[in-house]
Amino acid sequence: MNKPRTITQIIEPEYVIEGAGVRLRRSIAPRVSNTYDPFLLFDHFAFNDPVEGPIRGFPMHPHRGIETVTYMLEGSVNHRDSLGNSGLIGPGDVQWMTSGRGILHEEMPRRGPDGKIYGFQLWVNLPARLKMIQPRYQEVKESSIPTLKKDGASIRVVAGSYFGQTGPVTDIAASPVYMDVSLDPDVKFSLPIPASHTSLAYVFEGEAVFAGDPPANEGVTVASVRMVRLGDGDEIQVRTENHSVRFMLFSGEPFGEPIVPFGPFVMNSREEIEQALADLRNGTFVTS
Repeated sequence: MNKPRTITQIIEPEYVIEGAGVRLRRSIAPRVSNTYDPFLLFDHFAFNDPVEGPIRGFPMHPHRGIETVTYMLEGSVNHRDSLGNSGLIGPGDVQWMTSGRGILHEEMPRRGPDGKIYGFQLWVNLPARLKMIQPRYQEVKESSIPTLKKDGASIRVVAGSYFGQTGPVTDIAASPVYMDVSLDPDVKFSLPIPASHTSLAYVFEGEAVFAGDPPANEGVTVASVRMVRLGDGDEIQVRTENHSVRFMLFSGEPFGEPIVPFGPFVMNSREEIEQALADLRNGTFVTS
């Protein structure tokens, strides 16, 4: 019998300002403690409050040692980088960028037809053996992401597998699961997850009940907008009652390595951070 993963932590996102004045809801951020290994950061961004003023976005900035995952729901993001790549991330699209040894890029949002911009950014760590690999992108269009609809559930599979459908993002060191889950009222959802994985869910619409400890198994109701960490076990179990829910589910294999985060860099030692800063100063940060 599968052991359900129960909630070990409920996280209230905090508002932060990043880039050139972008307001974000941040649930987790890089820390030396590496509590959510292999996940480093999760941001929920929107530009729909008039007090924010003009859209400013994220001008050219560096990354090293991590993977950044941008998932758009509404609006779009124009991006370009120091290697000559450029493109548009539209509604339902995903960009999984492996920064590796170093890249400079910018992300500039644009409002959709209804005037909104809405999406998420996830940072995933790289193990020490891969931190200095050449950068690469996996650009995934909305049309190539499998969506399974059954019995009041709609599951978009970006990475990992669900009922025989495998997401288009592959060859990631953390062997991640990344899914967009929508459930109508009075629906049950379950997903087997490797027992070794770190698992989190970000509830951003509605509310749901996450599995509780047996034998009572009454569960814990989580309403938006909150992040939950799910503890030991090999299956995620979620059900809805009187309300629908939508949440991002992500799970991955921890690397168990010490990290040193410094702004857009996450390395394994202070010396490696100092080298990244020296490479920026010397013009050797980006190589073709």
